[in-house]
Amino acid sequence: MPVHEVLTMGRIGVDLYPEQASVPLGEVRTFAKFLGGSPSNVAVAAARYGRRAAVITRVGADPFGEYLRVALRGFGVDDSFVGTVAGLPTPVTFCEIFPPDHFPLYFYRYPKAPDLMIFPSELDHGAIRAAAVFWVTGTGLSAEPSREATLTALRRRDRSGITVVDLDWRPMFWTENPRPWYAEALRHATVAVGNLDEVEIAVGTRDPERAAAALLDHGVELAVIKQGPGGVRAYTRGATAYAQALEVKVVNGLGAGDAFGGALCHGLLSGWDLPETIRFANAAGALVASRLACADAMPTEPEVRDLIRAGHG
Repeated sequence: MPVHEVLTMGRIGVDLYPEQASVPLGEVRTFAKFLGGSPSNVAVAAARYGRRAAVITRVGADPFGEYLRVALRGFGVDDSFVGTVAGLPTPVTFCEIFPPDHFPLYFYRYPKAPDLMIFPSELDHGAIRAAAVFWVTGTGLSAEPSREATLTALRRRDRSGITVVDLDWRPMFWTENPRPWYAEALRHATVAVGNLDEVEIAVGTRDPERAAAALLDHGVELAVIKQGPGGVRAYTRGATAYAQALEVKVVNGLGAGDAFGGALCHGLLSGWDLPETIRFANAAGALVASRLACADAMPTEPEVRDLIRAGHG
């Protein structure tokens, strides 16, 4: 049994979410503080299902950095690979909440986010190769030295186990064309995950079938395309699966994709067939969309099963 069932790599930060919905950010009076950052949230989500999870990332030498370490441990996520970068503050992210579908994000990652300061020489390649699931994101490819560290980790892992590239397109983090870097990462992955905007950036089309074919041509074995109200489609070379969007009262849609990711890891590790895995992950994402927080809101398996049994999944 590998030391870590789910090992993620990349972004972390403090999310500050308004406690008043449908109010412009400048008029918000109070905020709630949460652990944030997509791969960190995925690790938390996986831990909620009892998976041994860890994250490779970096924080600043400040109180927010210590808060994130304590939060990870509180969620049952191993913080052994969380380093500290002197001189760079731990990132903070604000959002505005305008349900059901408008949640602008404001990233404060200046002068540079510590999680982009991961060097190849710092990586534990034994742990990376041993993990049952290794999960990286597109943000990690947006700047050096994180880009080379991410690609080095993928190359050394050499497609062992389940190796996921979450396309995670955040245009404000990029100063160059991301497509060549996505292509290089996908060459070393077995799974690709993205929404319609992200697959268009990665492979040049937002048509799900054409995008999936392009992702499979890059060498992945499973392409998962999230379509928002259009549901989720998953493709292998011999099978497809579809889960329709669930009707929930959306409170904050920002954590749904990370909840989906953690549940996808759980389903793949459990050996479920593709339709069950996608249905479960889709329901997990819907549950978190109905809650305010991201990491704190990640569901347990019984909660997801209850939603599915209620006839919504």
